[in-house]
Amino acid sequence: MAGRVVLHGMWASPYSKRVELALKVKGIEYEYAEEDLKNKSEELLRYNPVHKKVPVLVHDGKPIAESLVIIEYIDETWKEGPRLLPQDPYERAKVRFWTGFLQQQLFEAIFAVIKTDGEAQERAVKEVHEKLKVLEEGIKGSYSGGSPFINGNSMGLLDIVVCSTLGAHKIHEEVLGVKFLDPEKYPRVTSWVTALVELPLVKEATPPLEKVVGLLQFLRSSFLESAAA
Repeated sequence: MAGRVVLHGMWASPYSKRVELALKVKGIEYEYAEEDLKNKSEELLRYNPVHKKVPVLVHDGKPIAESLVIIEYIDETWKEGPRLLPQDPYERAKVRFWTGFLQQQLFEAIFAVIKTDGEAQERAVKEVHEKLKVLEEGIKGSYSGGSPFINGNSMGLLDIVVCSTLGAHKIHEEVLGVKFLDPEKYPRVTSWVTALVELPLVKEATPPLEKVVGLLQFLRSSFLESAAA
């Protein structure tokens, strides 16, 4: 598919990383434009006037916003290379369902742990474990093969979203002092995430550990200061 491809993103954004991984899995050449979210570029504001956020993919001058929308666009536009969503309508529906669960429930629960402390954080941690239990049972019920790669041998949409949601679990453990992934409680989820983060494509797209730790510490401190004000 001809046309210039530009990704407007931010190095630590899990949403931007989703799109980066999708582009890499499909083997699509693209230019990357790093955005300063405190001083957003005119291009970003013009391309995404509704949310004014990253990521935005600009393909041949046409902007597409929102990470999941972008990934489906990529899969539908570039037919060559591995498919990011299954061809079968039922399998595709299952991927969309669990992707929505990860985005709307598990990711939000983890974010709540980051920005709270004390009893509020304890409740948020409990919520994360409840969601992980649901995900574990969902994999067991929906994917009887037990493969950590839901879309066959290559990363698909669901793998990408799992990676962006749980791939930093060791950083969460270091900064928050909370362990989310337990191989005894969640063997399928843990083996899935462990396999994903070892992929060369994922390692290539992962920011340096110390930078992510520093940013997470800063964000947590900012959230707690705002809550106390």
